[in-house]
Amino acid sequence: MRLDRPGRLVTPDAQASRAEAVRDRYRSTLGAVPGGVQDRLRLAREFGRLPTEEALAALRHIVLTDSPLGARVQQLVHFGQLLALGRAHPARIHAQGALHAGAAMADLVGVAETALITAGVPAYALGTEIIAELLTREDHPDAPVHL
Repeated sequence: MRLDRPGRLVTPDAQASRAEAVRDRYRSTLGAVPGGVQDRLRLAREFGRLPTEEALAALRHIVLTDSPLGARVQQLVHFGQLLALGRAHPARIHAQGALHAGAAMADLVGVAETALITAGVPAYALGTEIIAELLTREDHPDAPVHL
């Protein structure tokens, strides 16, 4: 057992419960908990830094869930920005998040086409690669999803 920053005693059960609450926030926006989040939570618990992950999850909740754009559009914007930045793994996560929030494959195609204009062929190619992977997953719904 250890004390958190405000000086409260943190039991292993309390830490597990708090970490699960963070995971629930990711499940609500993305439909799953990305592997990188699992790794961060493990490290946060090990080094007594769970409040950092809780603060990050709270900020993500405000920006993504309480956005005036709505969850679907917000995830599509995220996907497009990540395509433009060439960030393949997070773009995959947010493409899946957009589908989870009610976007259609055609919406993802539209975002990839917009990325062609704003960020060039590499962004478009990345977008179409991700969409093709998602279509393959639709054809094989029992295949595991790795975020």
